[in-house]
Order: sequence, then C-alpha cells, then structure tokens
Amino acid sequence: MTIELRHFRCFLAIAETLSITRAAERLHLTQPAVSRTLRQLEQELGIRLVDRSTHHLALTPDGRAFRDRARIAVTAFDRALATAHHTEWPLRLGHAWSAAGTDTTALLRRWREEHPETPLELLRIDDRTAGLARGDVDAALLRGEVQAPGLITEQLATEPRVAGLPADDPLAGRTSLSLTELTDRTIALNTVSGITTLDLWPAGARPASSITIGNTDDWIAAITGGRAVGVTTSATAEMHPHPAMAYVPLTGAPPVPVVIAWRDGPGHPRIPDLIALARDVIGRATGGERPRAR
Repeated sequence: MTIELRHFRCFLAIAETLSITRAAERLHLTQPAVSRTLRQLEQELGIRLVDRSTHHLALTPDGRAFRDRARIAVTAFDRALATAHHTEWPLRLGHAWSAAGTDTTALLRRWREEHPETPLELLRIDDRTAGLARGDVDAALLRGEVQAPGLITEQLATEPRVAGLPADDPLAGRTSLSLTELTDRTIALNTVSGITTLDLWPAGARPASSITIGNTDDWIAAITGGRAVGVTTSATAEMHPHPAMAYVPLTGAPPVPVVIAWRDGPGHPRIPDLIALARDVIGRATGGERPRAR
C-alpha cells in the first residue's frame, strides 16, 4: 500500500476530534472507512498512532509527533495548490504577539522595497510557535525559549520586562517596580502564547492568585477591567497602548530574548533573505546569537 494524502487528512481529523464518529462526519465518510484508513496508515508506518484501549480515543506519543509532521505536509500541499495559478508565492511570517515591536513597520517596508516580487504576510497566530510548528507559516518572530522540536532559532534582540497595570492603580504612577511588589496581586497569565509564569518570581514570593487567558487582547481586557495585573515586555507597551492601561518598567527581572525561527528542512526559498533582513532591522544593535536547531 502507498500512503496517500487522504491518509494524512483522515488521521488529522481523528487527532483533532479524538473521535472516529466526528472525524467521519467531518470527512463525509462512513465510520468503517475512517477506521480502515487509520489502520492502513498505522500498518504502513509500523507504529501505533491512536490508543483505542479506553472509551475515549487518545493519541499515542508517536501519534502526537506524527500529527505535527502530517499538518506540515498537508498545509504545504494545500498551499502549493492555492498558488499553482499565481506567479507570486507569499512568504508568511507568524507572531504570537507584538511582532517586531516598533521595528515591525521598518521590517515590512524594507522587505517590500527589496523583494517586491514576494509578498510578506504578517500573521498573528495565538500559539507558542505562532503556527510555525504545524506549518501555518514559513517563519516566526517569537519571544522566550522555544522548545518545539524541528525548529531553528536565532536570537535577534532582547526586550526588558514591564508590568501591566490598570491606569488608576496606586502603583501605576511609579517610575519602576520590582516583581515582589506584585506578589499580593492576581496575575494574568497567557498560557497559550505567553512567556510569563509564576516561576518568574522568587520561590518565597510567588503570587498566590492568578487567572489564565489565551491571547494579548484578553490579557489587556483582564487588566484594564481590574481583574488582574500582568508582566510582559516593552514591545507590548509599544504595540498595544491603551488609555486604561499603564506599563511600568520592572527592575530585577531578566530580559526576554526575541528570536526568529524557521523549520529545519526545505522551506520557502526566501527565508534566508528574511533572516538577513531581520538581523539588520531588529538585531542591528545586539549582534544576536548563532542559529540553534531544536
């Protein structure tokens, strides 16, 4: 048997729904056909992708790893079809929040001047790798440590941390704050794409209360609504000013690395040009770091 794209699509439907029934409905197939296709894929690969030992389906460790590779393959196929009748092949640059900060405009405009034949599309995707690990984008601007396997990262710059507070908060008028001054506050934590965790605080001074949110917009809403305070970087203050929000520099908090990331393997032919431009525009004052494969 030869593995075909339909096997990938079937497996991804199962992985996303964790249900043969719902996967069959999504694919407009019968349940036996979905089960048979999954079984064929597992037999050809020689690994078990789905655990059927309980009433609820679950991906095996091999299944979770294969899911990410299958997504990349299917996305690349779909993009190839979508651009088959066009001479332009857009380069997609993802970001989870704040893009390149105040350098975003310069990056986009210089790319257009220097590479007019290749549109650069900036996409915000609320995901730790901004969609890069699953193939939604060709490269990504990310912050903090990137642990996803199969990615190469290069540090471009660092950003200082700031506290986000309601504008009428008693601490909002301060010129600087320490992390320990936020210990008795409720902290808004972006657990989807953010980099702040309670481990940022000293072991004996960690906040006892936190709320979880999923993106920058909800983070800002939680703070301006008085539900919490937060910690972010200077880029958020630059890219998301808000009349009901105050950003105050934090002392004693480690700066956050800003990296450009891309997949280790064949990709868009203009990725090297994007990396070079990002080094020049974003990393011009830092020198950055050598690329690292994950």
